[in-house]
Amino acid sequence: MPVKARVEGRIGNGERDFCCTGCKSVCEAIYAAGLDGFYRRTPEGEVLGPPPEPPKQLALYDIDEVQEEYVDSLGETREINLLVEGIHCAACVWLIENGLEAMPGVEDARVNLTGRRLRLKWDNRRLKLSQALGRLADIGYAAVPFDPEAAEGSLKRANRALLYRMAFAGFAMMNLLWISIALYSGAARGEFRDLFHWIGFAIATPTLVYSGFPFFKGAWAGLRRVNLTMDLPIAIGASITYLYSIYVTLTGVGEVYWDTVVNFLFVILVGRFLEALSKRQAVASTQRLLDLQPKVATVIRDGDEVVVPMRAVKEGETVLVRPGEKIPVDGRVLEGESSIDESMLTGESEPVVKRKGGQVAAGTLNGPGVLQVRVEGLLKNTALGRIVKLVEEAQASKAPIQCIADRVVPWFVAVTLALGTLTFLWWAHVDVERALMAATAVLIITCPCAFGLATPMAIAVASGLGARNGILIKNGAVLEGLSTIGHFVFDKTGTLTEGRPVVTSVRGAAIDWNPGAGKLSPFEEIGSPGADELREYLSDLAAVERFSEHPIASAVLDLCKRAGIESDRREVREVHVRPGFGIRGLVNGRRLVAGTPDWMCENGVEPDPDLRSGASVIAAGGGSALHLGVDGKEVMVLGVEDRLREGAARMVAGLKGQGIRVTLLTGDRRAAAERTACQLGGMEVIAEVLPEDKDRVITDLQRRGGRVAMVGDGVNDAPALVRADVGIALGSGTDVSIASADIVLMSADLAKVEQATALSRRALRTIRQNIGISIAYNVVMVPLAMAALVTPLVAAVSMPVSSLAVIGNSARIRGLFGASERG
Repeated sequence: MPVKARVEGRIGNGERDFCCTGCKSVCEAIYAAGLDGFYRRTPEGEVLGPPPEPPKQLALYDIDEVQEEYVDSLGETREINLLVEGIHCAACVWLIENGLEAMPGVEDARVNLTGRRLRLKWDNRRLKLSQALGRLADIGYAAVPFDPEAAEGSLKRANRALLYRMAFAGFAMMNLLWISIALYSGAARGEFRDLFHWIGFAIATPTLVYSGFPFFKGAWAGLRRVNLTMDLPIAIGASITYLYSIYVTLTGVGEVYWDTVVNFLFVILVGRFLEALSKRQAVASTQRLLDLQPKVATVIRDGDEVVVPMRAVKEGETVLVRPGEKIPVDGRVLEGESSIDESMLTGESEPVVKRKGGQVAAGTLNGPGVLQVRVEGLLKNTALGRIVKLVEEAQASKAPIQCIADRVVPWFVAVTLALGTLTFLWWAHVDVERALMAATAVLIITCPCAFGLATPMAIAVASGLGARNGILIKNGAVLEGLSTIGHFVFDKTGTLTEGRPVVTSVRGAAIDWNPGAGKLSPFEEIGSPGADELREYLSDLAAVERFSEHPIASAVLDLCKRAGIESDRREVREVHVRPGFGIRGLVNGRRLVAGTPDWMCENGVEPDPDLRSGASVIAAGGGSALHLGVDGKEVMVLGVEDRLREGAARMVAGLKGQGIRVTLLTGDRRAAAERTACQLGGMEVIAEVLPEDKDRVITDLQRRGGRVAMVGDGVNDAPALVRADVGIALGSGTDVSIASADIVLMSADLAKVEQATALSRRALRTIRQNIGISIAYNVVMVPLAMAALVTPLVAAVSMPVSSLAVIGNSARIRGLFGASERG
């Protein structure tokens, strides 16, 4: 933006000059809010400029119908993603976050520097969204509710502008090559020497002004704020080389370096353009996930099929999904049968058959069948929408190791200028021209950009890769934390086992069934003569278990359903559930108690020696015994077993092979837990733990030393997941456990625990490698430049190398899972 007139203003204790009224107003607002620390934090390598035009009619964004498209919910506390124009660097992040958090009603403000996005959480009773947007405009930023397509357009515009400047410099470079060839071929000593010098001047001058404008703009912005940016050494190097060439052209003494000016501007712009493209590609996982969401859906309304935009679809409506189409919503199948490709959610390549009553997820691919689906979740309220939200939050977060880089980067520019000055003074007594070229090379070649990219690039790529493979990482700190875990604690039921136990034996006065040789199925024996009383007991038990969410309750209900035993017509009252013990209630006037022996004793149920003996046999075989008492007498024992998940033993062996301690944590009896541990290849066992005591066990393990990760899936695992250094929840678990976890595995495949561990270690190793790359680059190249062994042009070619190397090294993370990433 050209400077039309100088604008003056009194800022602090002195008069300041501004390029425009907008910059003056923003500066005054920043100082008035006590946020002048922004000017001490403006980092290196970013271009700042006049504030963007704020959006019009901000009050429109206060309307609930408008916000509904962007916020998570229309409650008192709301969250929204904003696309911010004018954000450049970490200083902008600091200014926005501190400027907003000072407003009454703002609960949280987090900026994603990579995506230029702001996650805002506010109390809608105390603050209107328009007020927050207005505050952003006051301090120099234009923000609108985030739309992925708008964000993509903004990135494209920025890259296009960079491409135009690069193309202009490339065109000038090609023309100057002919001038250089002529001068090097002898024209420098002939009658056309001055003509070629002035032609070089005519080509280099507009190139420096247009293509070099971002560097001068960024350098000047930094100087105004008494903050050294990485644009400053580039601007100084280009200016000194340009001014020296003007001196030679006017005096005829020495050699011109017009080609050097244009060439290194072109090369630096090429590097920045490639860096921008690489960053965009490396963090494109979020956009690829968003692309999975269909833009329209076929809705059945009044018997007609109507194609409507997704925002026009409402919960409770029925959508039609044809073969080969992506499912547009989360919902339940009303009619039809088909196989669904859910690999984008779970990472599993095998299609899953869905029938009437089955759950389907938005973005998954329908197979050969036609489905009618009742809408239960739309847009951001779908599983896909929640995945995108988690990935964006992970990419916006910072790992603790990033603090090291943040402390190192600010010193780079000052050291660069000092080394450039020292180099010039060292060589000046030998040859001024050589001193000038060497100092310019030092200014150009030193680059701290790789430090700034080292952590966010690795986190962005790793979290995106995890999401594509069904591993959702909620923040960057988790990646670093998981890589240092030395102890994994696994819940048993639903985590190491399938969580779908089945009844394997029924023992009572009228029947004694177990899966021995020659025995009938329990359904046939329950239906045999003399089993009427047993059927009554099972019907009563099923009536009570309908009020429980425990997996054993599901096993009992499944047994009764398959045996044709009805329970829904019975009157059930005074139901009481005690997690870890059992359930009791009144069924048709009879007091029924079901659960553990301790629960039986506590409720005054008289034990039956024969049934207790049978329960011991069940426990010895690795099963769980469910005792049933009716009106104070024990009448039946059911044996229940839960199969181990496929790959559980392999996963445990893999963790142990890495030197990681593995512990089984369960509320089951020790005998059953020990048998499960034996089937898994041997592991530590902590058994007979009540649900409310699981987090206490985790605390005790942490006190003994070492960092602990908890893997679980149930509601009763939530406190332990929060207490652990890293909590991992299976996606097949409950909403509470998933919300409490740091990492969510979208499928029940336990191999993903190992994959998550490998991903975290690879990410941390990559961050350290990236920092090492930046250090190694400067340690090697800066001394060469100071020794006058590197020309400014070579320096310009080398400068982007470290940043591109960091980006390329981070992108290598995507190959961690091999074949799973192909296609």
